[in-house]
Amino acid sequence: MARHVLLKVDSTMNEAARLAPGLSGPAWIFAHEQTAARGRRGRDWRAPAGNFSATLVLRPREGLAQAALYSFVAALALEAALAHVGGPHARLSIKWPNDVLLNGGKIAGILLESLALPRGAHALAIGIGVNLAAAPPRDALEPEALPAVSLAGETGLSVEPVEFLPMLAQAFAHYDRQFQDYGFDPIRNAWLARAARLGEEITARTGHETHRGTFETIDATGALILTGPHGRRAISAADIFF
Repeated sequence: MARHVLLKVDSTMNEAARLAPGLSGPAWIFAHEQTAARGRRGRDWRAPAGNFSATLVLRPREGLAQAALYSFVAALALEAALAHVGGPHARLSIKWPNDVLLNGGKIAGILLESLALPRGAHALAIGIGVNLAAAPPRDALEPEALPAVSLAGETGLSVEPVEFLPMLAQAFAHYDRQFQDYGFDPIRNAWLARAARLGEEITARTGHETHRGTFETIDATGALILTGPHGRRAISAADIFF
């Protein structure tokens, strides 16, 4: 799998969109520095020196119908790479739909975007940001958001971002092979084994609606299944609060 290593870029997601039409296969785009990184729903993503920023560009075999499930593949790969770095004392979990937590705080986020290619084709860009060295302060976050943490702050361990890239790429390749060979079921089972607050009460906000209930599972489409006072509800997109 190709790797493009850049000293500085506006965002690896933007660079992915620029490079995608000319790529012959999957490629990682890594940057030592981003000047205009973004997260979900256009939110700013702070990426100070020493943190990890990369985007994987690929073309899902089943097209965009399969694309959303790659957030679970990416989350498992991130959790595995961080476990390799952090060792047995790193308490990691995955928050639906696409955040990785360390000791209960957010250490990494994932952003998926569809990229239009010539002749009606599409590619998928999977943006990944990891707080290896530093985390944004509490006042930079939304009021009810989980605290942000870093690998260095929680464990005292340090790893260079460019050294983290092959760890993540190897873990992603492992879970992607499972996904391609056996479908979503093994990915779903592995994800649920690492899911934060599974079986507990959570809050899901979808636009102007708020739903509270027990996080029961995720279904075959990756939707969150919430059981509350009004029964069982499948939620395909939401912000989750504990």
